Amino acid sequence: MPPIWCAARMDARAIIAGLRRKQTPSDAELAWFANGLASGAVSDAQAGAFAMAVCLNGLSDAGRVALTKGMRDSGDVLAWDLPGPVLDKHSTGGVGDCVSLILAPVLAACGVYVPMISGRGLGHTGGTLDKLEAIPGLSVDVDEARLRKITREVGCAIVSATGQIAPADKRLYAIRDVTATVESVDLITASILAKKLAAGLEGLILDVKCGSGAFMKTPDDARALARALTDASNGAGCKTESLITDMNAPLAPALGNALEVAVCMEVLSGNHAAAPRLYALTLSLCERLLAMRGATDAKTQVETAITSGAALEKFSQMVAALGGPPDMADDWHTHLPKAPVVKPVHALTAGHVAAINGEALGLAVVALGGGRRVETDRINPSVGLADAVGLGQAVSSGDPLCTVHAATDADADAAIIAVQAAITIGDPVTPGPLIIERIT
Repeated sequence: MPPIWCAARMDARAIIAGLRRKQTPSDAELAWFANGLASGAVSDAQAGAFAMAVCLNGLSDAGRVALTKGMRDSGDVLAWDLPGPVLDKHSTGGVGDCVSLILAPVLAACGVYVPMISGRGLGHTGGTLDKLEAIPGLSVDVDEARLRKITREVGCAIVSATGQIAPADKRLYAIRDVTATVESVDLITASILAKKLAAGLEGLILDVKCGSGAFMKTPDDARALARALTDASNGAGCKTESLITDMNAPLAPALGNALEVAVCMEVLSGNHAAAPRLYALTLSLCERLLAMRGATDAKTQVETAITSGAALEKFSQMVAALGGPPDMADDWHTHLPKAPVVKPVHALTAGHVAAINGEALGLAVVALGGGRRVETDRINPSVGLADAVGLGQAVSSGDPLCTVHAATDADADAAIIAVQAAITIGDPVTPGPLIIERIT
């Protein structure tokens, strides 16, 4: 059956000209443009002009939905025939945010199927795929057949997108990156959702971060993005809710790929005290997803998945299926890489942790080699920050604020200076709520 638009009648120039006049293109025009991005019928110059016009003049709510659907449908869209619901979560990015590594196996232990197409680190924020690949032998690059097999047999698979998933987004994102149009809420919405909805989801929970360690620094900005994402996803046919969550302090007490995996293993092993904020948010996201599918005992299901060891076993099965060690559940300490240099960061004065610049901490980890400055950089999975203090915590002069894990003494010394500058010691403060708002 031919598409709803007629290629012979479409013209990228006319679509761009309409956007320049603040006219939202029709659904058919946006579907055609997305297909043209994937096929090459739209040139780089036209894609850049389109991105700039959208960034400056915006799309209507309906246009945002149409662009999301067009980019989703520019490649393969998975369909599932499984005995349980197909659900997922997406975070807009923060520091110490390793929720996905716990959430996916917890949901799998609750009878949910989670084909999680994830991303790598971006800017100061860590990437789920980079964290997972800190486990020796594990590779997230799988084809569709293997994604289906792991999802069906294990219940969850955290993988990278294949070249056939939302190819329009891959092309447009690269162009946005070099044309200063990354910040557009319309384009961010379509980019995030195109990849997620191409996985064939029945439900989605969005974790929109807000604060010093997030891309969205203010509640108003976070609320605008959360509303755009929620409305567009529901408009595209996927039941979706958003939580706006606090990112004025790292979510976990560790930043860095192997160090964050270690924290997740502690939580999955039942040690909730190792990362109470991480544990609390993961439970809340899981509960909302299960409740969206009609579960009346969601909280009990999620807690039991961890206390019974079922979620830990699901994680271990997923790791093995992706090429990692088969005994991750029993012997994870020996498998994770360790940095050769470990040094404490001492508080320079007494008081309380009054503020934490999460973005600065994330960039300190990047400088250690735990993230990428350019796309071709190789990540050192062992480096980062561990045992970080929490917002509001009392410290004495000389107390440790965290420990630096580094490849060299020089790297560690530079990170110590960066961390001391990023953590403000002052008067007592009361941390705000972890979950700021729920958008339905």
